[in-house]
Amino acid sequence: IFSFVVMILFHPALSIYINTLSATESLTISSKRTLVSPGNVFELGFFKTTLSSRWYLGIWYKKVSERTYVWVANRDNPLSNSIGTLKISGNNLVLLGHSNKSVWSTNLTRGNERSPVVAELLANGNFVMRDSNNNDASGFLWQSFDYPTDTLLPEMKLGYDLKTGLNRFLISWRSSNDPSSGNFSYKLENRELPEFYLQQNDIRAHRSGPWNGIGFSAIPEDRKLSYMVYNFTENSEEVAYTFLMTNDSIYSRIQMSSEGDLRRLMWTPTSWEWSLFWSAPVDPQCDVYKTCGPYAYCDLNTSPLCNCIQGFMPSNVQQWDLRNPSSGCIRRTRLGCSGDGFNKMKNMKLPETTTAIVDRSIGMKECKKRCLSDCNCTAFANADIRNGGTGCVIWTERLHDIRNYFDNGQDLYVRLAAADLGQERNANGKIII
Repeated sequence: IFSFVVMILFHPALSIYINTLSATESLTISSKRTLVSPGNVFELGFFKTTLSSRWYLGIWYKKVSERTYVWVANRDNPLSNSIGTLKISGNNLVLLGHSNKSVWSTNLTRGNERSPVVAELLANGNFVMRDSNNNDASGFLWQSFDYPTDTLLPEMKLGYDLKTGLNRFLISWRSSNDPSSGNFSYKLENRELPEFYLQQNDIRAHRSGPWNGIGFSAIPEDRKLSYMVYNFTENSEEVAYTFLMTNDSIYSRIQMSSEGDLRRLMWTPTSWEWSLFWSAPVDPQCDVYKTCGPYAYCDLNTSPLCNCIQGFMPSNVQQWDLRNPSSGCIRRTRLGCSGDGFNKMKNMKLPETTTAIVDRSIGMKECKKRCLSDCNCTAFANADIRNGGTGCVIWTERLHDIRNYFDNGQDLYVRLAAADLGQERNANGKIII
């Protein structure tokens, strides 16, 4: 019997991994015990980085040869030495350090559970705490997916849970060897047309553009991949982005790096290392937040890169000539409210939607009429580009943070006075025939 048990425990093809922690059990640094998810994809335990003596509780990929961490519990409150214990206390998970001092906890106030509480590492990498008799996701008392660090995994959500007010966002590591909260974050701004912002500290560095029914124009997702599905949910309960993998042998994750870029990384069973699938910002010039100022757009095929929209001219010609376009452009002719028209700009990143008005029940004809009937309307576009375009977005203030793409983006209709329709001028004011 002993030989059989040893064979089961240590034979690679037959190994039994434990993925749950009961109320009577604990994980300690000294025991080196870990939890392993079903399918053996993820592992939870204590770790320390290469150049540090401090200890953390985290989750990493078990099969990937290059140790890759996807979640850290006590990132900003590390254990100073090799004394650490994870256990269930009451209805909370707690991480205890020297002298049994708590350094991290789930901080739940809910009590009076009908059955014992257990902690479990799920197959998708989600570390959850639940009632031992309730496996339903809706019954989770707490889950690590609600508190991401720098990594978004498949089935994980970025954005708002409107029922609880929770906003799930990414914050980079301080450095490649320091998992404490770094300088860069990726957060959703919840408004009528939600958008993601990449920020350095409190300064916005990049904007995703709004979800157009297929993707975000400034995030270079490859929508032709058969094994990856993207989804953005916007309803009364949540506003959130997620992605799914239909091929379990391929790993994919999105990381907010300590260098300041958002990355999608891929790993296959034959890989020796993670491959970079895409990173954002894509272009260090045109993807910089508000790089061209109001009523201007960035174009990689022009010199200078910033161009005034047709019907507009530089608001400060001297600054513009010195390649400082931050002041943007102003109208050549004031709008007359009646008799105005529109310049159609193709393949554009839509302007920032801070004050945009959205009506998803009407189409483009009604959207155009509504814009013309509002003397403050400066532009309009579809809210969703699928099936020929549906919904209406109207801007009533200055247009910011615009760029064009070769084969991405969508149509933007900018309102112009009648005198500025039918002809286009370059930055120097010369008419382009």
